[in-house]
Amino acid sequence: MTHKQPNILFLMADQMAASALPCYGHPLVKTPHLSRLAEEGVVFDSAYCNSPLCAPSRFTLMAGQLPSRIGGYDNAADFAADIPTYAHYLRDAGYTTALSGKMHFCGPDQLHGFEQRLTTDIYPADYGWFVDWENFDARPSYYHNMSSVTQAGPCVRSNQLDFDDEVTFRAKRFLYDYVRNGEQRPFCLTVSLTHPHDPYTIPQEYWDRYDHDAIDLPRVPYSRELMDPHSKRLRHVYQLDEETLNDAQIRKARHAYYGAISYVDDQIGAVLKTLEETGLADDTIIVFSGDHGDMLGERGLWYKMSWFEDSARVPMIVHAPGRFAPGRVRESVSTMDLLPTFAEFANDGIAPEYAAPLDGRSLLPHLTGSGGHDEVIGEYLGEGAIAPLLMIRRGRYKFVHSAPDPDQLFDLEADPLELDNLAQQPAYLDLCKQFRDEIASRWDYARLHDEVIASQRRRKLVSRALMQGRVTPWDHQPVFDASTQYMRNTIDLDDLERRARFPAASVE
Repeated sequence: MTHKQPNILFLMADQMAASALPCYGHPLVKTPHLSRLAEEGVVFDSAYCNSPLCAPSRFTLMAGQLPSRIGGYDNAADFAADIPTYAHYLRDAGYTTALSGKMHFCGPDQLHGFEQRLTTDIYPADYGWFVDWENFDARPSYYHNMSSVTQAGPCVRSNQLDFDDEVTFRAKRFLYDYVRNGEQRPFCLTVSLTHPHDPYTIPQEYWDRYDHDAIDLPRVPYSRELMDPHSKRLRHVYQLDEETLNDAQIRKARHAYYGAISYVDDQIGAVLKTLEETGLADDTIIVFSGDHGDMLGERGLWYKMSWFEDSARVPMIVHAPGRFAPGRVRESVSTMDLLPTFAEFANDGIAPEYAAPLDGRSLLPHLTGSGGHDEVIGEYLGEGAIAPLLMIRRGRYKFVHSAPDPDQLFDLEADPLELDNLAQQPAYLDLCKQFRDEIASRWDYARLHDEVIASQRRRKLVSRALMQGRVTPWDHQPVFDASTQYMRNTIDLDDLERRARFPAASVE
């Protein structure tokens, strides 16, 4: 690494399954821009989120700490303002920090270290999406249902297109303003798109990039024999029974999802083009990842909320050819590792003094070929669960434990589709005991369960109370000073045009 602090461009896509990208082997999906980043960068073949649900995954990613340490239990959990994030650490290290797009912050603090937030969020910032384990069968209206699949297909416009078009525009504008204003600080710009998250709909242009008849159906279709207790609960939560879907509907949903991935790729391509045009590319480390995956009908499951591979595994690419040799990393890592990685990018490869204990570990040893860890720790505490669902991924094995359910142990080298649960096989009883003992040492399970329930009760009351009478929203309100934009009488016209033009006009 060089002594000059690099810029960091962090690109995120919501609900992006690693297995759906060509750089991870998918034969149909088209992503020329992401594929170029993968060819020139370091690809992590076994990267995971630490909680397969939007908000807790993002809180963990930003804080480098597990959900149980920061109270990030579900999609309406409060993300406390005093939890240091990568934006805080980078800003403290001299960076200008900006967010364009989704981060699903819940609570009054909607910045969490970002100096600028260029858009609002697509999701609400209050506690209204609380989870209630004590009343599991009382299904809230905001939970996923199967309309995303049954109504899948082309569209002209959607809520998510409105959002992501703005995300891309604001990200490009940030880069243009950065060079036009002569900013001397390095930047960390996070660009977080909400596609390819359901609903599964996309404009005809992207639908037409794929032959409908060529769209693959799930490799592992639904069967009763595959239904572990948590999977049954998930199907109940999103109202999926054995008669709900047919193959034609599943194919349409997957077709639209692939089209949405191509849309994401085009938006990323537009941001990367701006990075090149502004002359910033050579000094910028580009990181691409996601918050969790999407089951897309595999095993009869949809969306996320489980520890199966398509739900929990995410893409991760680090592109900086001048710093890190292109290659692939086989060891298991997680998005929780990004905070210490970003902090070391900013500090010439040296870890700063952290203000809070980190659960994440730097990826720099992997990037420089000097070793690195091979372990992911995960917690799922959200909708569809009735108790903590804990995961350890190490070496070739993945172990999943929830007190009400039978344990799950998969050998992902021999069984990548997770069809053979080894937990009850005599040859693996000792290994399962080792994992259970480790879980007992890592977590006070009963205490964690009680803490989740207590948080749910508090937020349920607060959410109900704050909707009575005058409602004061917490949603981020971007402010743009129109008096300083475009042509105004407070600045000389020639001076204004000179400042706005990039690159500067040559003087003959």
